[in-house]
Amino acid sequence: MPIKDQPKVPRSRVIGNILLLVSSLFLLANILLPGLLGPQIPQVPYSLFIHQVSEGEVARAYIGQEQIRYQLKPVPPAEEGQILATTPIFDLKLPSLLEENGVEFAAIPPPRNGWLSNILGWVIPPLIFVAIWQFFLSRGAGGGSQGVLSIGKSRAKVYVEGDENKVTFADVAGVEEAKTELQEIVEFLKNPRKFTQIGARIPKGVLLVGPPGTGKTLLAKAVAGEASVPFFSISGSEFVELFVGVGSSRVRDLFEQAKKQAPCIIFIDELDAIGKSRATGGFYGGNDEREQTLNQLLTEMDGFNAGDQTVIVLAATNRPETLDPALLRPGRFDRQVLVDRPDLQGRLAILEVHAKDVKLGPDVDLKAIATRTPGFAGADLANLINEAALLAARNGREAVAQEDIAEAIERVVAGLEKKSRVLNDQEKKIVAYHEVGHALVGAVMPGSNKVEKISIVPRGMAALGYTLQLPTEDRFLLSEAELLGQIATLLGGRSAEEIVFGSITTGASNDLQRATDLAERMVTTYGMSKVLGPLAYQQGQQNSFLGGEMNPRRMVSEQTAEAIDKEVKDIVETAHQKALDILQHNRDLLETIATKLLETEVIEGETLKDLLSQVKAPEGAIA
Repeated sequence: MPIKDQPKVPRSRVIGNILLLVSSLFLLANILLPGLLGPQIPQVPYSLFIHQVSEGEVARAYIGQEQIRYQLKPVPPAEEGQILATTPIFDLKLPSLLEENGVEFAAIPPPRNGWLSNILGWVIPPLIFVAIWQFFLSRGAGGGSQGVLSIGKSRAKVYVEGDENKVTFADVAGVEEAKTELQEIVEFLKNPRKFTQIGARIPKGVLLVGPPGTGKTLLAKAVAGEASVPFFSISGSEFVELFVGVGSSRVRDLFEQAKKQAPCIIFIDELDAIGKSRATGGFYGGNDEREQTLNQLLTEMDGFNAGDQTVIVLAATNRPETLDPALLRPGRFDRQVLVDRPDLQGRLAILEVHAKDVKLGPDVDLKAIATRTPGFAGADLANLINEAALLAARNGREAVAQEDIAEAIERVVAGLEKKSRVLNDQEKKIVAYHEVGHALVGAVMPGSNKVEKISIVPRGMAALGYTLQLPTEDRFLLSEAELLGQIATLLGGRSAEEIVFGSITTGASNDLQRATDLAERMVTTYGMSKVLGPLAYQQGQQNSFLGGEMNPRRMVSEQTAEAIDKEVKDIVETAHQKALDILQHNRDLLETIATKLLETEVIEGETLKDLLSQVKAPEGAIA
């Protein structure tokens, strides 16, 4: 659906620009012309002036603060004497000297302004003010035809039906449940009588909820494309301005425009920009711009009649817990549609959609790619295909190969390779043992993902090496043993450094942070503590906003806080000991794989699979 043609430049802006240009020209003339066309008086040193006065050569003098003009006595007497000028200095004896030598002296008379100077002085300043005022107001109001009055007009982009760029449900993949829910909206817009004849009422507002990049905006456009109705698109931040009342005015104008083109769809992206809860969203008093905008939106959603003017409001947000409850009550946004990250079949469908316009080699297996990318949103998968196509073009290939897609996955997960970051031999050795330690522990612990690659080639901002672990299936629940296994895997690198070198480095800082966070969630969120019991000590997400600051933990006593810290420490230390036991039990294999990694820098594929198959877990390490 192509966007409507932009309006022509309004006449008010053209007039304002012409006035500004003319005013600038007159101002330059006022500054430059007097100096160019006025009489040029020769300048002489002050000492020469005093000498001429003493010699009786000066007839009269006009003294000012910045200049002394004087006229010499005529020689011969029939002619007019020459007029000269000099710059005065502080000289209290000058009046006496002039009197003694018979020189007439007075103050310099004020300059006489001609008709041009009067015009420049009285007409041009107001003209400049009007021109600048008109210019900036037209710019600040987005160039609207009504100048300053257009600041309260809606800035929504209007999409109309078109065959070239029309978005339909066929262009949206991986969100089948959401498409099914929205299909009812499409049917109502196409044939409202089917619902109204039996007394049914379509929801006035539908809220699309989901993580960033899952396709909420694309779904809204697809609904408008399927129904072939106008589509008003605007971001929530475009309602909010410095001046109180502008946002509410834009909301009114938006709904007035929509009613004129009904049936139609209004889509408000990032609704939380104006829809935050008035209790905890930072509103103070009743004169806040965002609060007035929210109140106007609530009023408009109550006001229009869906029977006569079919206007459906779609909105999207990835933070529904921050929205005001009044928005979510029946009669407003009374239906919420979850647009979640896709599962395996959804990722495969998304890859097929984005791969249609890309030349793929015969070795590309989209299903294998979908299997290796759990947790990727639709935008992530689109970026993945594009990155693979860029890599193929950079390498001079005519089609995308499987290795291009594998490299693209690593770029998304771990970052770009930094081959220019050269490590010395000792650092390289430490990194090699560190990464092999992760791989060996992850190979036997439950809950760890499959180890696909070990590399000591630096990637990203700070990673000197990495162990690539990719899940083999979608997981939604994890057991306590699996979480402990993940913590032990994270500590495998530090444990390998302790065993081989007898010391530790700063390379495990990120691993320690992640392990500690996971252990704390086990205790405070998941209730996996035998000492503290099945209690939640972490604030729920819906209550985590208080004046804009996070409050992650409930108010607890000192004894409870100490108990939480002790439980977290015990979990991490237990996992650390398991990692040490596994690596001690497989010390020879640790040396073998690390030596090979130092030679090749990368181990992957069947070679890595054969090596990790030799890992043996000590008795009692997995429990």
